[in-house]
Amino acid sequence: MTERSELSAFLQAQRARLRPEDVGLAPDSVPRRVPGLRREEVARLAGMSTDYYTRLEQGRKISPSESVLSSIARALHLDEVGHRHLLDLGRPLYVGTGRVSHPQRVRASTRQLMESWPDQPALLLGRRLDVLATNALGRALIFDFDTLPQHERNYVRWVILHPHARELYADWPAVAEEMVAVLRMEAGRFPDDPGIIDLVGELAVKSDEFATWWADQRVTAHTHGSKRFRHPVVGAVELEWQGLALPGDENQTIYVYHAAPGSPAADKIGLLGSWVEGVPAAGAALASHSGPGNEAVVDEPA
Repeated sequence: MTERSELSAFLQAQRARLRPEDVGLAPDSVPRRVPGLRREEVARLAGMSTDYYTRLEQGRKISPSESVLSSIARALHLDEVGHRHLLDLGRPLYVGTGRVSHPQRVRASTRQLMESWPDQPALLLGRRLDVLATNALGRALIFDFDTLPQHERNYVRWVILHPHARELYADWPAVAEEMVAVLRMEAGRFPDDPGIIDLVGELAVKSDEFATWWADQRVTAHTHGSKRFRHPVVGAVELEWQGLALPGDENQTIYVYHAAPGSPAADKIGLLGSWVEGVPAAGAALASHSGPGNEAVVDEPA
């Protein structure tokens, strides 16, 4: 992830996804040799010279203004998330590029809040999607990350590499691909973070699927949605989830899972809650799935 290489790769990938008719240009009478728009077409749509756009796409050491990047975002029909990522990648070279070294700490009141939710599994994610904390239902529903070595307590790493994740998520490929796109957003915000660089390198070596998704250059914001679980105790269950960013704790977000009151999914969460409280509803099946404890500090590389 060197200076302008990520900007270059992102621009090329987005240009390749568009057809002339997608941006109001007349379609070609014969197929193009390579998919996507030509550089000169993007430059014309963005209102700049082909030479300048070409130098950007080649990864030259130039610092485009925010207005130039916004013009390119419009030309490439990027959504809000893609536009924000483009601004991150195109930040001036002399501006700090997001190197972080201090550990993230979880406030005691945040942990108490999460544990006070009797019917909502929750986990707290930090920079690079490190798992900072979970509540009891979160550990029972998803995984007890405290059973992993410190450096492995990362949600993306767990989704991609841990066999339990493939069994737990009914739509594992979609979940995994989305998390790769979220990690790419994080890499754009913190391009000099050694933890992200090491994580991307490890996953690219250990997972061909990750390497393919990473090369696709897709980005997304992880804000809300639904997930379908195949849980070892309660069986198939679909839950909504919502990300709650903590304004006073930068780069910390609580992800809360919930079900409509009185729904079959709510009943299953109630069953899971009974096991957490020690009621022998079906607890033996969870013995290898969850365990005690909850870590509040994630150490980061210096």
